[in-house]
Amino acid sequence: MEQLIAAILTMVAGVLVCAAYFWSSNLLLDWIFPSKGKFGAAASRNLRFANMVRPSLFLAPALLALAIYLVYPVIKSVLLSFNDRGGQDFVGLRNYLWMINDGEFRQSIFNNFLWLLVVPALSTFFGLIIAALTDRIWWGNIAKTLIFMPMAISFVGAAVIWKFIYDYRAAGSDQIGLLNALVVALGGEPQAWITLPFWNNFFLMVILIWIQTGFAMVILSAALRGIPEETIEAAVIDGANGWQIFFKIMVPQIWGTIAVVWTTITILVLKVFDIVLAMTNGQWQSQVLANLMFDWMFRGGGDFGRGAAIAVVIMILVVPIMIWNIRNATRETGGH
Repeated sequence: MEQLIAAILTMVAGVLVCAAYFWSSNLLLDWIFPSKGKFGAAASRNLRFANMVRPSLFLAPALLALAIYLVYPVIKSVLLSFNDRGGQDFVGLRNYLWMINDGEFRQSIFNNFLWLLVVPALSTFFGLIIAALTDRIWWGNIAKTLIFMPMAISFVGAAVIWKFIYDYRAAGSDQIGLLNALVVALGGEPQAWITLPFWNNFFLMVILIWIQTGFAMVILSAALRGIPEETIEAAVIDGANGWQIFFKIMVPQIWGTIAVVWTTITILVLKVFDIVLAMTNGQWQSQVLANLMFDWMFRGGGDFGRGAAIAVVIMILVVPIMIWNIRNATRETGGH
């Protein structure tokens, strides 16, 4: 209860501080560059100066927060990646050479590659199909709400839910896991699904696909509704069937949005951590880069050098996709 009260008080205090900052900074700016009571060129000049300064003044807290919580950690991580275990002595490229020769790191790269192949593609595909289908049924909004609901669940919470689905009990015992209960009902043998090397990666991927399909559905549904009706009517008049209209008329018109959704989920996949930590903790060959970084950075006494080197690799993989995503989104909005 104390934690809940503290969280509520923190949120209220944060909102009040932000409101006080914006009100006082705006008041100060109007005092320095007054336009009321002024006439002619003086009023015009003050108003112009105030309008030039005001956006920067309002953006200053956000830029400061970005510098503290994003820019500084990036610089610090890069510097630590060239240091020893304690982060004190310079060791050059030793940590990066260790990564190249480390079997667990190579396993993590392979697993992340699998996640990149499967999760963004299936999440975007299911989101697109559901967005198209739910627009054609009277209870489509209800279906969208149910599909979007997993987005409101934390990754750890989703992992706990799916742990019950994958739960394993020895043969002959009552199976409380949904998947094993179905297998036993069909005459099969129960399996410890998340302990099966290689295949357990796909069982973990299902959780993230379940969460991100709702995100893809909402974005792509809005894009589909933005397609001009004239193009659909023209295709119908020309004799196109439903599949041709969808894949040859509708999808090409929202391809930019599809690419943005796909790359956004790709960035998330490269940073996936919570699900693996909660489900397997990287055991049974299910390790991924973010969880491996956490292991080296904070467990067993911590190795700041190796943990930071893995963090730098994740950043190098994420940044190009993020830049491409931003450029594509800017192009879609006409540069605004």
